[in-house]
Amino acid sequence: MNFQQLRIVRETVRQNFNLTEVANVLHTSQSGVSKHIKDLEDELGVELYVRKGKRLLGLTDPGREMLKLVERMLLDANNIKNLADQYSQQDAGQLTIAATHTQARYILPRVITAFKKQYPKVHLRLHQGSPKEIAQLLLEGEADIGLATESLGEMEELAAFPLYTWRHAVVVPKNHALASLKKLTLEAIAEYPIITYHEGFTGRARVEKVFQEAGLTPDIIMSALDADVIKSYVELDLGIGIIAAVAFSPERDTALQLLDGSHLFLENQTKLAVRKGHLLRRFAYRFIEICSPELTEARVVGQVSDV
Repeated sequence: MNFQQLRIVRETVRQNFNLTEVANVLHTSQSGVSKHIKDLEDELGVELYVRKGKRLLGLTDPGREMLKLVERMLLDANNIKNLADQYSQQDAGQLTIAATHTQARYILPRVITAFKKQYPKVHLRLHQGSPKEIAQLLLEGEADIGLATESLGEMEELAAFPLYTWRHAVVVPKNHALASLKKLTLEAIAEYPIITYHEGFTGRARVEKVFQEAGLTPDIIMSALDADVIKSYVELDLGIGIIAAVAFSPERDTALQLLDGSHLFLENQTKLAVRKGHLLRRFAYRFIEICSPELTEARVVGQVSDV
């Protein structure tokens, strides 16, 4: 048994049992992948895969049990490398952050600026994606830290921490009729075509819930992945926007006006997450602490090591 065989076991599942894709990811040949699988099964004396001819269809019961151990072993192997780097390169290395557009665009710039002043030799990689994609990157070891409002708190394999709370607000062109109201109402909002986030992004479900509970059906004519796109179409006067209040900048969004919706919309909570059992470098804990001073290394370690 060797690490390449373990990587193949893990990668066959990730690549939906397509051995060509497994070979591409691991930079080897398909025949080499097949041989590693056969050698491993011969050594263990059990079949790990359900087959139809030469095709792999899934994992057998022993294969599913082994996958859990393989994930653990490969995670620990990476932890050993991180431990060595911790002592040999304390202030250098790579840190990968996965975040939604809202976090990457409006929350992380301050954090990254402060972090780079302290750790100029650390190479930062920033992945943007949906909450589900971010969770998957954490689970697969492709990201060290994830930030999102949805998904991260729903998986047992992840340690998720509250980062900050926020509410939605309404954005309109300057001098829009809604801006003249003394107090914004859901009924008034529902009279206009609405542009907001895609389903599964930035609290979209909670926006719909508020209207539903009020017995209203909002006319959502367009949805987008991020607030910048929403604001662009609001500027064109195609509708009013419902965005995260933190995604509005008076200095940049000069053609628009943000209307307070804190009395209308539900509170949302953005979370920061890391994979349980993943040994983070010391500078990663410092990054987390810059995100939120309450997330000290001791607090995070206590949950991350709880496997």
